[in-house]
Amino acid sequence: MAVARSIASLTLSFGLVSIPVRLYSASESGAAISFNLLDKGGGRLKQQYVSEKTQKVVPRAEMIKGYEVEKDHFVLFSTDELKALEEASSHVVEIVSFIPEKSVDPLYYDKAYLLAPDKRGGKPYQLLMAAMRKSGRCALAKWAWKAKQYVVQIRPAEDGLVLQQLRYADEVRMPSALGIEKADVSGSELQLALQLIEQIAEEGYDPNQFEDEEKQRVLAAIDKKIAGKQIVASAHPEDAVPGGQVVDLMAALQASLGKRAPGSKVPSAGSKVTALADAKERKAVKRPAKAAAPASPRSRARK
Repeated sequence: MAVARSIASLTLSFGLVSIPVRLYSASESGAAISFNLLDKGGGRLKQQYVSEKTQKVVPRAEMIKGYEVEKDHFVLFSTDELKALEEASSHVVEIVSFIPEKSVDPLYYDKAYLLAPDKRGGKPYQLLMAAMRKSGRCALAKWAWKAKQYVVQIRPAEDGLVLQQLRYADEVRMPSALGIEKADVSGSELQLALQLIEQIAEEGYDPNQFEDEEKQRVLAAIDKKIAGKQIVASAHPEDAVPGGQVVDLMAALQASLGKRAPGSKVPSAGSKVTALADAKERKAVKRPAKAAAPASPRSRARK
């Protein structure tokens, strides 16, 4: 990942305590593969906006934004007016309560940020983090930013504090709204399912054990294009499973348990990924030696 850059200077406030902090994005989207729109001759395409009324292209300098109050009726805002609304946002993140750390359903999670202490904020920052760890609680706070007010959760992570934007209640659809059909589960079915869970159970989540296999597949196709080779679309294993197939639940659970000999060591998630990659490699058609590519897939993906 690139060197982290602060995107805002904020103040954490609770009671009479104020902690100066800096805000950092917790994720990076630059590693995603993106394709450019081109014409058939390979020229880049430029996006333009056309007026519905005049059918003429409108330059960006002449654009303004409007809020539709009723069909085709707008109240207009200039760029300066919108900027003034954003600048009116507060740089204070006001803690309003401390709640049990696990009491927020992850369905309400939105974007996450990292918080680091700013000048003269190190001691109170560490004190707040230690107190939340000791109490098993996280903080709920209000934060107005870029003309919108957020409810945020502030929780201690391994080496610092995480600011997690939370969605409002009317922005989240709960499973209860789907009318999911109820079905009885027998004791024997439950016991087999629990055995299967224990066979492949892990102590925690290690993100380094996993890799985006679809991304690597796309990058491999790009490499073949660079090398001037023919691209053959490979079928996905899941495509071979007929949709809507009726499965005997007990038989499927017993078959899953039977795939591993009693007492055998459960492979880690990382070894499962490696084994899957090895299996795909064995099934692949033997190809001639690959021509040197200008850049590795991993380095190209970061551009």
